[in-house]
Amino acid sequence: MQNMQNMQNLQNTQNVQKVLSKRDPRRVTTRPPNRRDPRRPTERRRSPQPPPHPTEHFTQLLLLVLGGHRPPHWFARHTADRAYDDLLWLVDRRPLGTTGPRPTVHDIGHCALSAYVYEVFARIAVGPRLHALAFRLHLHSDRRWRVTAVELDGRPPRDTYDTA
Repeated sequence: MQNMQNMQNLQNTQNVQKVLSKRDPRRVTTRPPNRRDPRRPTERRRSPQPPPHPTEHFTQLLLLVLGGHRPPHWFARHTADRAYDDLLWLVDRRPLGTTGPRPTVHDIGHCALSAYVYEVFARIAVGPRLHALAFRLHLHSDRRWRVTAVELDGRPPRDTYDTA
């Protein structure tokens, strides 16, 4: 009797081994048949993402400065004409604040005045409030985009700047 149980256990063990040794035909292997190395290749490489449109890129850069996360001089190389003065004026008034929720882009759009000039407008959310950001991008002769004007929430014109 015990001999019969041993034979059944042996058969069950062999069945289990057979089941475990069978290869799943749906399983795709990435290693060559002779390879014994258990390492697997890394994730498949994704195709490179195209760079963001200049309007999106510059909106994010301006948000970092206007939100107080970067100093204004960090953005100076991306400005031309009086845009840096406009930016300094805005930063002094801290319209987006430096505490509380971080500003995020709610919506963005642009108008192409030519192949080298964009007027960009964006809605910036800071908590429950929305702010309007507008700026102008020019592609200069050195093939670099530069901001030439910045406005936030319809600030007063340059003539009304306080000189203090």
